Amino acid sequence: MRPFDYLRPDSIEAAVAAAQAPDAAYLAGGTNLLDLMKGDVMRPARIVDITHLPALNGIERDADGGAWIGALVRNADLAFDDTFAHDFPAVAEALLSGASPQLRNAATVGGNLMQRTRCAYFQNTASACNRRAPGSGCDALDGLNANHAVLGWNSACIATHPSDFCVALAALDATVEIAGPEGRRSVALTDFHRLPGDDPADETALARGELIVGVRLPAEAAALAWHSRYLKVRERTSYAFALVSAAVGLAIDAQGTITDARIALGGVAAKPWRARVAEAGLIGARGGVEAYAAAGRAAFAEARPSGDNTYKIRLGQNIVARALARAAAGTPRELPALPGSPFATEAGELAHV
Repeated sequence: MRPFDYLRPDSIEAAVAAAQAPDAAYLAGGTNLLDLMKGDVMRPARIVDITHLPALNGIERDADGGAWIGALVRNADLAFDDTFAHDFPAVAEALLSGASPQLRNAATVGGNLMQRTRCAYFQNTASACNRRAPGSGCDALDGLNANHAVLGWNSACIATHPSDFCVALAALDATVEIAGPEGRRSVALTDFHRLPGDDPADETALARGELIVGVRLPAEAAALAWHSRYLKVRERTSYAFALVSAAVGLAIDAQGTITDARIALGGVAAKPWRARVAEAGLIGARGGVEAYAAAGRAAFAEARPSGDNTYKIRLGQNIVARALARAAAGTPRELPALPGSPFATEAGELAHV
């Protein structure tokens, strides 16, 4: 680990000012940043510790049913908040599908949004990686790439975004609240992360020194709680990143017609991927196996392998269909023993009746 300056500001404004220095990084839970610093992947010259800023902590409910989540809220605290989990079950299921209990007790909401890719070539400083060293190339293109992107990739980068939490947020139209030197602004979660362009190192919508203050979920997201699920396929049942995941939400009227549909995908692109064409195809339908299978195919209609990962397309189609079927059946009162897993045993009793 290289030497760095350490500052602990006492306000959001002071933190933003301190982070204007070149190569500055914010420290919250540190579950990703510190690992990358130890591996010499990230080399910040200044660490701005925001862990003691109370304005970034807390969960607030809006009068209309929406919610605001502070950037320093721990993943475990959010997932186990009974009121929040009741109203946004797919988010809770996604959070409990990620990492280990120890990491969830340390990792924060803002840090989850800022996770870097787990691509092995990004993590290995001896490899060429345009995210880590712009212009150096992408060794993953001709390397071990079975876990890499099938949507939105280009020859400069085929990495995937690792978050479970962000996939559920993308499905529910969450917005990211940001503080910067010019004041506050909001960005849709679906626009916060960027697909690789000419410069894959440009990963988010944040400008230098800008700080994530919190995440807001709209009231419409809570309206999907009756039929909302998150499913994830991974190489082992715990502490593994998604090969493919899907967060879905449905609104179904008294006649059984789908009036709203949300589908977001994880493990398939450099950002959580919102499948809007697949959503549109479900609205007005009555659901069922064929409708959900068609939605899965539509969600991956533009997919193409980036190497040895053709399997992800069929796998993703099936996960979307299964997630929709489970959502249509109703959200369980208690999360499965293996939250997020398609192999979990369902609790049976529904939370919303």
